[in-house]
Amino acid sequence: MIEIELDGKKVEVQEGCMVMHAAEKAGTYIPHFCYHKKLSIAANCRMCLVDVEKAPKPMPACATPVTQGMVVRTKSEKAIKAQKSVMEFLLINHPLDCPICDQGGECQLQDLAVGYGGSTSRYEEEKRVVFHKDAGPLISMEEMSRCIHCTRCVRFGQEVAGIMELGMSHRGEHAEIETFVGQSVDSELSGNMIDICPVGALTSKPFRYSARTWELGRRKSISPHDATGANLVVQVKNNKVLRVVPLENEDVNECWISDRDRFSYEALDSQDRLTAPMIKQGGEWKTVDWQTALEYVANGLQGVKSQYGAEFIGTLASPHSTTEELYLAAALMRGLGSQNIDARLRASDFHHNNTARWLGTSIASLGTLQRALVIGSNVRKDQPLLALRLRHAVRHGAKLHTINEVAFDWAMPVATQMVSDSANWVQALADVAAAVAQLTGATAPVSGNANNPQAQAIAKSLHSGDRKAILLGNAAAHHAKASSLLTLANWIGAQTGATVGYLGEAANTVGAQVVGAVPSHGGQNAAQMARGGLKAALLLHTEPHADMAHGAAAVQSLEKAEMVVTLSSFKTNMAFSDVLLPIAPFTETAGTFINTEGRAQSFHGVVKPLGETRPAWKVLRVLGSMLKVPGFELETIEEVRAKAIPADITSRLSNACDVAIDLTPATEKPEIASIYQLDSLVRRAASLQLTADAKAGSAA
Repeated sequence: MIEIELDGKKVEVQEGCMVMHAAEKAGTYIPHFCYHKKLSIAANCRMCLVDVEKAPKPMPACATPVTQGMVVRTKSEKAIKAQKSVMEFLLINHPLDCPICDQGGECQLQDLAVGYGGSTSRYEEEKRVVFHKDAGPLISMEEMSRCIHCTRCVRFGQEVAGIMELGMSHRGEHAEIETFVGQSVDSELSGNMIDICPVGALTSKPFRYSARTWELGRRKSISPHDATGANLVVQVKNNKVLRVVPLENEDVNECWISDRDRFSYEALDSQDRLTAPMIKQGGEWKTVDWQTALEYVANGLQGVKSQYGAEFIGTLASPHSTTEELYLAAALMRGLGSQNIDARLRASDFHHNNTARWLGTSIASLGTLQRALVIGSNVRKDQPLLALRLRHAVRHGAKLHTINEVAFDWAMPVATQMVSDSANWVQALADVAAAVAQLTGATAPVSGNANNPQAQAIAKSLHSGDRKAILLGNAAAHHAKASSLLTLANWIGAQTGATVGYLGEAANTVGAQVVGAVPSHGGQNAAQMARGGLKAALLLHTEPHADMAHGAAAVQSLEKAEMVVTLSSFKTNMAFSDVLLPIAPFTETAGTFINTEGRAQSFHGVVKPLGETRPAWKVLRVLGSMLKVPGFELETIEEVRAKAIPADITSRLSNACDVAIDLTPATEKPEIASIYQLDSLVRRAASLQLTADAKAGSAA
């Protein structure tokens, strides 16, 4: 540790730290633009000039290492004069368009100009003009004359997103930030550039000119998309969601969110929103009141149960539903006498031991791994924020290995890419196990080719290092021989000291398993229900054609059912449904998501439900009461949560699996949703559907 004097106070910091870090530790604010705690130091803006004793001129706090006994003054006459001079230079070419700038009210330049800017400018020449650029459907680069060349956006692309999509061309007054040869910005994390831009050069294209920042109400929420559980701030005006930005949580999403977390809110006001209950009569859809709709559903379910038996009633629930909704849906089915409920809609292998499959470690620990093997995942697109953690680990020396059907571009170096047809993944992993057995002297659990050079490279890497993980992605979870892959991964993990876990697919994949939204005692799983046999089906946030592994078969079987009830925020499933019940999306209801590391995060609705929309937990509670199912006398979401979520979630988390490993090639490929087809919200977010990723997904 080194001790310095900062504005008359003694501060102890680590050797190698910069003056800026010492100031942060001491709680002293030094004005800055280019410095960002998550990015490398550039020292471009010079706004953080401070007075260092014995230094001939002011020094940039962000790029000046501390030394023992250093004396720093951040508010001396010399420091303030230097900072004001820098501000004058920054404002020389800056356009005076604050009244129409989307960044107005939350602009660092605007804020600091109040304290460090002059009342008049000495500059009389013409200001420079930078022509606008088209960076794609998400980021607006219409006013690049505002850019102060801090290069935060450039460094974010290089260091966090892993792809340098923006850069600085030319020199001097001709320098400008632009994309490469007119290309668009296509990173799945690109929206974070908007947040870190300290001026109004990069702004949100969907939000542009929608509201002033001081008009917006700010409410906390949790992402309903992937399994990270990113913390959000949802910004609202006139009961309408207008913007979503990250809420910092170092253990989960740091200060970043993915583009689908940021821009999916557009779907909330789509033309497709269902705002009132509807019943199909004589092939025609008619709007009815809630009492009529719920009585129709209750009578229909009772009729099917009386005529055919409860085993012919089932629920297909989306893993994007809240924990409370999934708990009540499972309780409703079991109260009726049916075990047919499943949220594993894209799965093909249903070996289950009543424990929840999870990450096997903490999300934060992924950034400190030394070795990692990822099986069956395009992690960059499936889990952008988990890929960010792995990218950080690789930048600090970690070795990453993959077994995949194709060599994906993960925007990070991959030490070994074992490319194999998904039908043969069990054999590929068996080869790795055989190579590990050769190194450890253990007996391999199944025959494999220990001389495969790629398997040997992976085995040697996993056998070395301290912090290691074997991670199974969506394609591995949905694989026809998923249990064989997990059994092999567990054996390799036990031999090498690596943790084993699933990256996770949806916001509540873990939560669905924790509360028992899976069949038991001989109940039908999602694949069995998709193949037919149900006389009555409840679809909770589920669109079978897009959400299920056997979507086409599920649609055909549901067309033959006597009653199909869709609980959705959107007009969907209209071809085969008999009743549509409008239920609230995550912004209009309270609930809990349990992310892939087993962290339960609760949230409240941020706006009032649209039209006659109701929270799904309330709809299910009323249905249960009408059907006289015991345990549905619940008045508040807190009461439901207390019954649904165990005090010790970790006791239900386990990746244990010990099945007979089947080396025969799988006969069907795993069903994987592309990044902007994952759930009903992103599918209806107009700007996301214009991105390169969406177009590539639809083409596939």
